[in-house]
Amino acid sequence: MKKPRTWTRALTPGLVFQSVLVGGGYGTGAEIARYFGSHGLLGGLLGLGVTAAAWALLCAVTFEFARVFRTYDYGSLMRRLLGRAGFLYDFCFYAMLLLVLGVVNATAGASLHALTGLPSWVGVALLSAGVILLVLKGTEAIERALSLWAYVLYAVFLLFLAAVFLRFGDAIVFELGRREIGPGWFSGGLKYAAYNLLCVSMILYTLRDLRTRREAVTCGILAGILGAAPALPLLLAMGCDLPAALASETPVTAVFERLNLPWLYALFEIVLFGTLIETAAGFIKALEDRVQRSLFRGRSFDLARPLLTGAVTALGISVSTFGLTELIDKGYGAICYGALCLFALPMLTVGVRMLRRVGRP
Repeated sequence: MKKPRTWTRALTPGLVFQSVLVGGGYGTGAEIARYFGSHGLLGGLLGLGVTAAAWALLCAVTFEFARVFRTYDYGSLMRRLLGRAGFLYDFCFYAMLLLVLGVVNATAGASLHALTGLPSWVGVALLSAGVILLVLKGTEAIERALSLWAYVLYAVFLLFLAAVFLRFGDAIVFELGRREIGPGWFSGGLKYAAYNLLCVSMILYTLRDLRTRREAVTCGILAGILGAAPALPLLLAMGCDLPAALASETPVTAVFERLNLPWLYALFEIVLFGTLIETAAGFIKALEDRVQRSLFRGRSFDLARPLLTGAVTALGISVSTFGLTELIDKGYGAICYGALCLFALPMLTVGVRMLRRVGRP
């Protein structure tokens, strides 16, 4: 029996999408400063609109494709889209899985140490325990947890923005009044959207109760907006001293140093720690859906699930012990370029053509 379509259910794919991509992406504010703030505050807002529009377009088409062809894991979706070449996407996903797990484990250890002084391994252990617990709870629990935590994240980010506005609102208004729109704002928005393409293919399990094209497109548009929304308060907050934010390796920390509210900084870091768990859990969930669909058709996955979850989590811990800087610099762009060529462009061309052939059910 299908779940009734409610506004909450319409938001779920977008909230899960936001939860998966936020971990490591918005935490330090470095990517926000690089791809948006570097073009001026107004230029950054325009670039953020480009990112939201690009995600909305891809999500809308992908969600409808998954609904029509009932491809609720990335493996079946890629087989339907690319045929025998669909397996190539696995290489992009596996590479990104290792990279993301290594980054979130390293970040969890470093952030907890900076916040509490505890050894880094404590943060890694807490992250791993949270990931395993969440993944083993099953699909509905993951949807519910990621959706609820998204609301918490929005609330804390808005609280952060409100505190910055109360203290430095005049500076932000002045920065907006300069109307600076630096060159490259459009390409910056597209690049940031491209660097997070894999997250779209990881949340297909949230689409199982979509019934009409209108629902799929609506959920896709909402997903694009919700995915970009956390960047908005961070970008505006950086406007209180944009040059300092751009010069800092961790722009959000630079803003907090000016704000001087330790309790809010602690709350902010706690919420971001939760998003690290969500990101890791989202990747492992996507992998398990792929394995279950490919290797366990009609057979029980109950025993294999905890073994796979534990093995992948342990692998992520191992990867985090290596130097990641060079890996990120050289590997991240190549992985995202692969996702663009194997997923986004085919979906927006071949996928659209396949949907037009099917017609509107």
